[in-house]
Amino acid sequence: MARTIDYGNLMHRAMRGLIQTVLKDVADNGLPGAHHFFITFDTNAEGVEIADWLRARYPDEMTVVIQHWFDNLVVTDEGFSITLNFGNQPEPLIIPFDALRTFVDPSVEFGLRFETHDDDEDDDEDDGPDDEPDPPPQEAQIVRLDKFRKT
Repeated sequence: MARTIDYGNLMHRAMRGLIQTVLKDVADNGLPGAHHFFITFDTNAEGVEIADWLRARYPDEMTVVIQHWFDNLVVTDEGFSITLNFGNQPEPLIIPFDALRTFVDPSVEFGLRFETHDDDEDDDEDDGPDDEPDPPPQEAQIVRLDKFRKT
C-alpha cells in the first residue's frame, strides 16, 4: 500500500498541542481577562479519572467550565488534572487530551471539535467483496488570486 500523509491525525495532534500550551499558560499565570473554557470530554475514555458520582451522572460525556474557581491545574504531555467545584464540593479530575471532544473559549469565539474516527477504522478492517469501491480522487481546484489584485 502506498504511504499517505494522515492529515486528520496530524491536525488532532496539533490542536491538542494548542490546548496543552493554553492550559500550561493558565496553570502558570491564571486566566487572563474574560477568558474561560468549556471543555467536553468522553467520560469513558482510557485514563479519565472522575468521582464515581460524577461518572454515574455523566456516563458518556461531561462538560466542565474553567472560569472563576479552579485549583491544582497540572498539565502534562498526556493531559491535565484539575480540581473543580461541584455544588460546593471540590472534586479532582484527570482528563487525557485523547478524551477531549470540544474545547471552547466563548470570550473570543474560539472553539475546537475533535471528531472520532472509530467507525472509519472498523471499516478498514473489513475489505470483503461486498464493500463499495472508493470514489475516484478528484483533482484539486486551483484558485488564482491575481485576478483580485488591484492594478
